[in-house]
Amino acid sequence: MENRIFTLVLTGVLAVVISVGIVSKQAKDPMLRQLLKQQADILGAQQRMEKNLTAGQQPSFEIGPSAQFMQKYQTLEQRVAAMEAKLTALQQAGAAAPQPPPEDFTTVYTIPLTHTPIIGQKNAPVTIVAFTDFQCPFCARFHAPMVEAIKAAPGKANYMIKNYPLSFHPQAKPAAKAALAAGEQGKYAEMANALLENNQNLGEELFKKLAKDIGLNVDKFWKDYQGKDAQWEKYIQDDIDLGNQVQVRGTPTFYINGRKTNARDVAGWNQEIEKALKEKK
Repeated sequence: MENRIFTLVLTGVLAVVISVGIVSKQAKDPMLRQLLKQQADILGAQQRMEKNLTAGQQPSFEIGPSAQFMQKYQTLEQRVAAMEAKLTALQQAGAAAPQPPPEDFTTVYTIPLTHTPIIGQKNAPVTIVAFTDFQCPFCARFHAPMVEAIKAAPGKANYMIKNYPLSFHPQAKPAAKAALAAGEQGKYAEMANALLENNQNLGEELFKKLAKDIGLNVDKFWKDYQGKDAQWEKYIQDDIDLGNQVQVRGTPTFYINGRKTNARDVAGWNQEIEKALKEKK
């Protein structure tokens, strides 16, 4: 009887596992992670109980082994029911949420320069805009090929970085401020490159070290970094607002002469630059 009940509990838990697995492919949500952890805890408890009974262990409680078993079973059953209720609510919310439209690689957006330093020849016919999170590993990975392609086309293309720090990257915004502070001494590009090359170790000590490495007056850099914080905050928020207007969905997101592009390697950038040059004629 007890083994049969355990089998039923295990079956119910596994059903929830399968449901969670299916939904987790469709949405990355903190609740899903919580449900998965709860499921693992429940399954572990069930397996420990089953192992004890199989080994013939009978814990000595005043209420007796059968009553003890039923209490544990009821607890598991309640936890499974609660988890299923949460999962159902999550599925219903997901079904009701509108699906985002497909990426648009044809619309040409107006992306103003405003406060953003242009890196490269100022009057180049092609401008690449990178919406970047300095702590994002993909931003670091795809920055170098873009820079390499621009260097291979001297006078044809330049680029600028717009800040789009993500909430789960706590050092992204401070790093953006460090780059802006370095720009006060004409070394924005050098600091941006150094930050992306070292973006797994971002922090104030690294900012100071990089400032020294690229030849900044470190005292002035730090004064600008701290003393102009309100200005940097405004610049960064302006970039975020602009990113939302031009349909940035994540980082990095690149635009070439205002049109979103999925170029990520040198060959892809070479093609996009040549295409943009032809469109300018």
